[in-house]
Amino acid sequence: MTGIDPAVAASLGWPKAKYAWVEHERRWLCRELPKDVSRGAEDIRDLYVEGARLRLREAIPHDGGPPMLRLGRKADVEPSIRLLTSIYLSPEEFRLLSVLPGRILEKTRHSLGRIEGAEVFVDVFRGSLTGLVMAEAEFPDADSMAVWTPPPFFGREVTEDLRYTGGRLSADGLPPDFAPGS
Repeated sequence: MTGIDPAVAASLGWPKAKYAWVEHERRWLCRELPKDVSRGAEDIRDLYVEGARLRLREAIPHDGGPPMLRLGRKADVEPSIRLLTSIYLSPEEFRLLSVLPGRILEKTRHSLGRIEGAEVFVDVFRGSLTGLVMAEAEFPDADSMAVWTPPPFFGREVTEDLRYTGGRLSADGLPPDFAPGS
């Protein structure tokens, strides 16, 4: 876990660095997904497990590939840097865990591929979050994250606004001051 204080990692539940990786990510609101930019998409259904940092994810690719079933655990070191672990699950294991109490979040994730060193995605949310379109860019390290310039269709950056994290959106819904693409 390069750059993460071991005491901070341990306090978040990762006493051994070899079982986690560090995600560097920034997020922006968008008015819409521009036409013809998606290189692939998947429908995602997340269950944010009540009282835990756990997320159960089912991702169904639009190209007809097999669903990806995964249990993940996340903890923010800071708003743009988090520790993650994942376990890929069989359908039977997924069904067993899918009865856990929690909150559901549904979206379609569009992959835009690599843009100037960042892996870029745009999520179009459904259900009570309809109208929310959010882009995220994932970086190999904090230095490349700090200097990256987003594409022109990205709107206001919300990385530091924790109301726009999956867990908070699933629990609280859209922030009262939300305006699409603002």
